[in-house]
Amino acid sequence: MTTQIQTTQTQPQPQQVNRMQSSDQLQTLMAAGQISTGSLSFNGLMSKEDEEMSRSALSTFKAKEEEIEKKKLEVRERVQAQLGRIEEETRRLASIREELEALTDPMKKEVSVVRKKIDSVNKELKPLGQTCQKKEREYKEALDAFNEKNKEKVQLITRLMEQLVSESEKMRMKKLEELSKSVETIQ
Repeated sequence: MTTQIQTTQTQPQPQQVNRMQSSDQLQTLMAAGQISTGSLSFNGLMSKEDEEMSRSALSTFKAKEEEIEKKKLEVRERVQAQLGRIEEETRRLASIREELEALTDPMKKEVSVVRKKIDSVNKELKPLGQTCQKKEREYKEALDAFNEKNKEKVQLITRLMEQLVSESEKMRMKKLEELSKSVETIQ
């Protein structure tokens, strides 16, 4: 950015170039003797007043050119000083930005590490959760089957007990009858 501004400042504008070239050409011709200050009039004859006027115009022109050059140099120096301040401020801002990033960066790193861990745990938990649900369903089915078989067992045991009791009563009755027959025969 600085080099672009410097190059645009060091290159004179087209109007200034034309003025400088015409001034330089005029001075060169006058120095070579091809044009005298008196030959600047249209008819070639110039009065002393005209000659004085052209000299004063030329000196005024030169003074203005010098003044323009001085102002141009002053502006260039001010712009360079401003650019130096801007560059310094840019450096300060960059160092402040680096400091801020250094302060927030550890937190960002920690947060990203924690997020990655959470994501990986979530990825691991998803199939485990599905497996757990599947196992819970299997457990419920097995528990239902167990309860069903247990009811069946209780029913079978109850029936068995009833049969045993009835068999036992029948046997007792039979024994009692036999005993009663034997007692009757003994009497």
